[in-house]
Amino acid sequence: MTPFRAPLADILHSLDLAGAARLPDWDAGLAAELGGHFAAFAEAEIAPLDALGDAEGCRLEDGRVRMPAGFRRVYADWAAAGWPGLTAPEAYGGQAQGAAMLAITSEIFSGACHALQMVTGLVPGAIRTLMRFGTEAQRARMIPPLASGRWLSTMALTEPEAGSDLARIRCRADRDGAGQWRITGEKIFISGGDQDLSEGVFHLVLARTGPGGVKGLGLFAVLPGAAVRVTRIEEKMGLHASPTCALLFEAAEAELIGEAGGGLAAMFTMMNHARLDVALQGVAHAARAADVARTHAAGRVQGRGPDGALVTIDAHPDVARMIAEAEAAALAGRLLCHVALVAMEAGDDPALVEFLTPLCKVDCTEGALRAAEAAQQVLGGYGYLREYRVEQTWRDARIAAIYEGANGIHAGQLATRGMAHAPAFATWVARVGAETGAGEVAAALAAWEAARAHVADHDRPADLAHDYVACTVALARLAAFALIAAGADRAPEPARAAALAARFRRRLPAEVAFRAGLVRAA
Repeated sequence: MTPFRAPLADILHSLDLAGAARLPDWDAGLAAELGGHFAAFAEAEIAPLDALGDAEGCRLEDGRVRMPAGFRRVYADWAAAGWPGLTAPEAYGGQAQGAAMLAITSEIFSGACHALQMVTGLVPGAIRTLMRFGTEAQRARMIPPLASGRWLSTMALTEPEAGSDLARIRCRADRDGAGQWRITGEKIFISGGDQDLSEGVFHLVLARTGPGGVKGLGLFAVLPGAAVRVTRIEEKMGLHASPTCALLFEAAEAELIGEAGGGLAAMFTMMNHARLDVALQGVAHAARAADVARTHAAGRVQGRGPDGALVTIDAHPDVARMIAEAEAAALAGRLLCHVALVAMEAGDDPALVEFLTPLCKVDCTEGALRAAEAAQQVLGGYGYLREYRVEQTWRDARIAAIYEGANGIHAGQLATRGMAHAPAFATWVARVGAETGAGEVAAALAAWEAARAHVADHDRPADLAHDYVACTVALARLAAFALIAAGADRAPEPARAAALAARFRRRLPAEVAFRAGLVRAA
């Protein structure tokens, strides 16, 4: 088994390429120092839980979720080190670091143990939501226990009849005789809906306050101790150590966050953070799969080269191709996520953020699956064994293409409402091409523009969404590799970065043209 190695150097280089230096609070030295501390903790303490948690799973005992052995100790150490409050304001007990710093720890955490990262990962989004929509009194009471790790957070949206269509939510919030809001109803698929790591669970719940579809929804905080009951833990393909709970709210006392009827807008503050976090989960899995495949292939002697001498399997063209595909999913996907994060933090190109967020979610989560499958193939029979754990990478990564909006829904959105933000993406691509001198980017952009115009003029644009988004992903990756090529001399492994960039700068223009042709043929 290949031990987990945090790809810290690659992450820091990617943030540099994405322009993190233009953020007013960015400190490259501090990022390297904090990232190094977290990487060491993840490699030594978090990563060993991954296989153990997958084998043992969570269990429901007397109405409470019990986490696998070792998780409580590692969580306590993680919280004691101050990691839950990394991005919380100092006034509420946090370290006041930005989203770019969180991107470093989040990806490493996901690569070490996605299941535990899932349980802890919604806290930054909850804090961001409270900062934007909560009252000062709510912030003062709710953020400090989140920042200290005393509480962990959930995001309770989904119901049996309301998945992606939130207008169908039936869970109700009503005022009692004393004017207190109380929530009644069922929520399902709630990650970390209960656990025995933190003292309490803080639920952010979307509930109905009135008629009118999504306009009748409010966002509520349900604090620890309220009448919330776990009715079951779902049995899943992967992420066995992340409890996915069905929750029953039994007239649970709640506090309105923001305005009644404004719940969806408030919840999207948390959801948009979660979608980029999910994209980075995909990157983490792709990076892990690529590392396992590359390490195995470099030591596995099979067959002979053109000169008749024995060779390791990375010398065989098809194996080299698969390793390159896995590495490309991690490198290009990571850079696109970082470009979106830097733009989000800078606040100077919201349209680009709106376009890149769903695109990253689609590209990085599907890239993780391709990378895991490629790694299994590189390992051959060993890749099919639990011992080498590439099959766990595939199982754990599979959900990322489904949750936080299934990828097909994001594709449909990009082909319809997302058209309003497409010019910002085109401007970014053109700028990358001009600044890097990559002439192939401009040609590919022209092919994509023709496909986009065809989709925009179509009477059923969602019918073209799959091929349109595949064309867009190929163009985005081409721009990413133009940046990677331009910065290859500063990369942790310059030769590897240059070779990967050269390979995909040759291939991706043809991919853009092919997908654009499919769009126009529809």
